[in-house]
Amino acid sequence: MSTGHGADSAPAPKPETTDTTHPPRPARGGTFRSLKVRNYRLFATGQVVSNTGTWMQRIAQDWLVLSLTGSSTAVGITTALQFLPMLLFGLYGGVLADRFPKRQLLLITQAAMGLTGLVLAALTLSGHVQVWHVYLMAFVLGVVTVVDNPARQAFVAEMVGPHDLRNAVSLNSANFQSARLVGPAVAGVLITAVGSGWAFLLNGLSFAAPLAGLLLMRTGELHKVERAPRGKGQLREGLRYVAARPDLFWPIVLVGFIGTFGFNFPIWLTAFTDDVFHAGAGTYGLLNTLMAAGSLVGALLAARRGTSRLRLLVGAALLFGVLEITAALAPAFWVFAVLLVPIGMCGLTINVTANSSLQLATDPVMRGRVMSLFMMVFMGGTPLGAPLVGWVTDVFGARVGFLTGGAVSAAAALGVALVLTRAGGLRLRIDLRRGHPHIRLVPRNTPTPRHLTPAT
Repeated sequence: MSTGHGADSAPAPKPETTDTTHPPRPARGGTFRSLKVRNYRLFATGQVVSNTGTWMQRIAQDWLVLSLTGSSTAVGITTALQFLPMLLFGLYGGVLADRFPKRQLLLITQAAMGLTGLVLAALTLSGHVQVWHVYLMAFVLGVVTVVDNPARQAFVAEMVGPHDLRNAVSLNSANFQSARLVGPAVAGVLITAVGSGWAFLLNGLSFAAPLAGLLLMRTGELHKVERAPRGKGQLREGLRYVAARPDLFWPIVLVGFIGTFGFNFPIWLTAFTDDVFHAGAGTYGLLNTLMAAGSLVGALLAARRGTSRLRLLVGAALLFGVLEITAALAPAFWVFAVLLVPIGMCGLTINVTANSSLQLATDPVMRGRVMSLFMMVFMGGTPLGAPLVGWVTDVFGARVGFLTGGAVSAAAALGVALVLTRAGGLRLRIDLRRGHPHIRLVPRNTPTPRHLTPAT
C-alpha cells in the first residue's frame, strides 16, 4: 500500500540529532530485546501491575453500571464520559507532552489515576455508590488520560531510542494484553464473591508499581529529545504537519473510524453476556480474557516484525470488520467465544502498526502532538460512537449492534485502501498462476500481460 512516497511502508524516521549522549547503534535481535534496557524494564514491570488493576476496574465498572441501571446505553455513556476529554482536549495533552519532561508528567498522571480507583473503592465498599459517581470518576480519569497517553507513548522513544522503538511499542501492547488476561478473570471472581469495590481498591493500590519504576529510573540513560519551546499556534502547527503527510493522515483517519465504531466491546460483550447468553459476570470476564489472549498473540507477533507496513494496517482493519460481522451472526456461544481470539489479534495489529508507523515517521519535536492526535481519534471517537452503538444495541439487539460496528470498520478499511492506492499511483493486479503472488499492487502505468486480469 503506498502513501504517495512510492513505498508501502512508513518512511524512515528523521535521525534524532538532539541525542548526543547515545550515538546510533544497530538494532539488537529478539522479540524481547527492549527489556535489556534497564529504564524500559522498570517501566514495563510497573505497567504490567497497574494494567492488571486497570482491567479489573474496567470489568467491575461496566458490570456495576449494568447492575445499577440494567441498561447497555448507560454502559455506553460511562465509556463515552471516560473518553470524551480525549476528544475535547486531546491535542492540548500533546502540546504539554512536547513541552514538559515526560517522566515528571507521568509521575503526576499515574498518581492521579490511582486516586480515582481509591475514590470509587471507598464509595462502593461503603454502600453509597450511585451511577453518577461512576460517571464522574470516569470523566476525571479521562481528563488525566489526556496528558498521560501522549506522554507515555512518546516517553517510550526516550527510554529505548529509535532503533528499538517498534519492538518497545509492541511489547507495551503485549504488556497491556497480558494484564488483560489476568485482570478480567480476577475481577469476575471478586465481583461474584465480594463485589466490585475490592476490584476498585486493588486498582488504586496497583499504581504504586509504575510510580516506583519511574522514580528508580536513571535519568542520565534516557535518550535526550528536543522539547518544543513555549509559543503560540502549536496546535495548528501539529495539525498542518499531519495534514501535509499522507503517511500520517490516512492511518489516523482509519484508526478514527475503527476506534469510534469498532471498539465498543464493553457494550457488546455485556449485552451478549446478559441478553443473548443469559450468563453472569464470570462469563463476561471469560469473553474479555479470550479477546485478550488473541491480542497478546498479535502483540508478540508484532514484536518480531521489523517493519510496519500500511498495507498490513489496512488488511488487518478489513479482516477485523469481517470477523466482527461473523461473530455478530454466530449461532452458538462457543462460536462467538472462539471468534473473539482472532478479533483480538486483528485489533491489536491495527493499534501497534499504526502507533509504531506514526512514531517512526514523525519528527521527534512533533511526536507528542502527533501521538495525541492519534489517541484523540482512536479513543476520543468513543464518546461519539459509544452512545449511538449502545442505543442501537438496546433497541435492535446485541447482534445488530455488533454487526453495525463491524460493517463500518470494514467499509472504512476499503475506503482508505482506495484513497492510498490512488494517491500512490497504484492499481491492483490479480495473478492466477500457481507460485506467484495472487494479489499485489503495481504502478498504474505498468503494462498488464495477457494471462493476468487487472482489477477494475
